[in-house]
This record gives sequence, structure tokens and C-alpha cells, in this order.
Amino acid sequence: MGGVFLGMPGPWAGHMHEAADHYTTKIGGLPDWPIPLPSTSVDLIKCSACKSDSSLLAQVYAPISNTTLNIEERVIYVFGCLMPECGSTTVSWRAIRIQKSVNSEGLKSQSDKDVSSPASSVTDSKKEWKKDMWSFDSLEEDDDDIDLAELGRALSKSASLASQSKKQNHGRKLTAKTSSPVCTARVIDKKLPVIPCFYIYAEEEKVSKKDAFVCTKNISSSIKDHENDPATQEETWEVEDYEYDRTLNADRVYLKFKKRVDAYPEQCFRYSYGGTPLLASGDAGDPGTCRLCGAARQYEMQLMPPLLYFLQEAVSEKERHALDNWNWMTLIVYTCSLNCSKDNSSDDGWIVAEEAVVVQYE
Repeated sequence: MGGVFLGMPGPWAGHMHEAADHYTTKIGGLPDWPIPLPSTSVDLIKCSACKSDSSLLAQVYAPISNTTLNIEERVIYVFGCLMPECGSTTVSWRAIRIQKSVNSEGLKSQSDKDVSSPASSVTDSKKEWKKDMWSFDSLEEDDDDIDLAELGRALSKSASLASQSKKQNHGRKLTAKTSSPVCTARVIDKKLPVIPCFYIYAEEEKVSKKDAFVCTKNISSSIKDHENDPATQEETWEVEDYEYDRTLNADRVYLKFKKRVDAYPEQCFRYSYGGTPLLASGDAGDPGTCRLCGAARQYEMQLMPPLLYFLQEAVSEKERHALDNWNWMTLIVYTCSLNCSKDNSSDDGWIVAEEAVVVQYE
């Protein structure tokens, strides 16, 4: 997949425990499981550091349809711990992939049908989400740019909407849900930690030449200033040259990250199955290999800073301190490149697999 789709904020849920289905893409709330979570998988939603119950941070309906693979039932869940000591701990963030296996005979024939049109007839909400998430228009140039002042205004407007979540009905189109989902009966464990819930719609990212030019110009200016600095010319120590190169590279990485965030200041996550992550720092981290089959993991999605802003503005002052411990710049989710399922599938074909989260902090 060559392009990137952004998860943009839609309507707030009527309440934090509002029930939906697993075809719904959302931030916060309670997870909408496609099947009852097996008892053997319960530990996957507990913090690896303190063993407390984790909170759902994101639920992303993520079917796959290409020339070799067609998985209609597939969801990614990302969890985080609200305990004070865990927010800055890498192992407190967890990702789960739940999908239904496709038999080998039906795999190719079904994928052949879906190559030209990934969205199959399942439900209207699923079709709309898949249509936007997996159908790319040609990348067009967009010279519109957002400066820091505009970023602040956009965030302030979103904060105002967040503070009136129960009254919100601004009619923005959701691809996964055109309105708040119809609640279904479910047993709610009041002890489970829950964060505010809002729904997500997809928007294709447009990268303009202007953005690339400004970023390159800033980096070139930094290099020129360094070369023209008399003090720099007098320094000959290799260690200082190394430190400069490392700092320059870090600046370049962060500038690119910041530019992409500024262009879409409401983006809550970025999705590009098999694509390239947008790093906030030079340390890319190691996602490791799949625990089920040993295959390499690949990039699938990442959560972005505006998500934290929206959540902060939606909670009360009393609850805000818990979210203050979440100080990451981005959470990068890597999943099995083979989407393996055979070794861990249940009788009805569903599998639950833990994937990797790489954390980049401020």
C-alpha cells in the first residue's frame, strides 16, 4: 500500500461505555470483540509492567484484500495502562490482532474477486470504511499549509466540541459509522478503566511539494549556518562532528514528523498496511518477529499526538492526571507480515495474536 490514510475525529459517543461492533473504528471506550475473548488471551489486555487491567486506546477495523490474501474479519486493538508509573514504560503498551482464518481453497478465488474492488458486500458500514481505507485516489498536489497559529485554532475548536460531547451533532460523515452506533446489551465491569470514546473516519493524506520544499529548506539552512560558523570551523574533533551529524539527523526526522502533523492537526492515527512509519525520533526501535510463526513484522499503523489532546480535553480535571502520564510522541504498531492464523486458530477459525508496539517519547 503506497499511500496513507488518516484516522480523523468524528462524533463523541453518548457515553464511555457505549456499545458498537467490531466493524467500528474508534478511540477509547470498551473493546467491541467479534468473539468472547478466550480465557487464555485475557492476560493480553493487562499491563505487562504492573499487571493491572489496561484501557482500550484504539480499535481499528482493518480487513486485508490483495492478490494473495483476503481477510474480511480483522481488527487491531491497542491498549495502554493508566497507572501513574506505567505511562512512560514501553511494556505497558500492547496491541492485539483478532481475525478469522480463511481456508486456503477459498483464499485465492475470493481475493481474485476482490482485487479490483476490495469492499465486499458485508454491511453498509463495513463497505464504506473499506472503500475509504483501501481505495486510493491519485495523489494530488495540495499547496494548502497550516501554520502553528492555525494549528492552535483547530485544536481549540476541537476542544470546544469535546467539552460538549453529549450535545454534539455536527453532522460530519463517518466512514465506519454515519452516526453513533445503536447500543447493544452487554455486561459492563465498572472496575475496568475506560477513557472517553469518539468515533473515527478516514481521510487520505495529501502531501504537497510545498511541504517537502519547506522541510528541505529548513534542513539546508541549518547545514549552511553550521558551516559558516567560525567556531565550528575551528573545531576538528571527530567526536564533535559525530554529535553534529547525529543532531542534524534528529532535527531532520523531527521536522518531517512535525510537518506532517501540522498539515493535518486533528489526525489521531496514520494507517498504511506494509508502509513506512513516520518517526518522531531517529530511534526506529525493533518490533521483533511474530510470536506465532516467526515471520518478520511490518508496519501497519501508528497513533499520533492530537489523540492525546482530544482525550485530555474530554476528561474532568480530577481524571486528567491519569492521562498526564501518557507522554509519547507516537505509538507505532507492527503486525505479522504473513497474518498467520493456523497455529492459534479456534474451532470456528478465529485467532487472537499479540503484536508489537514501538514507543517514541518526547
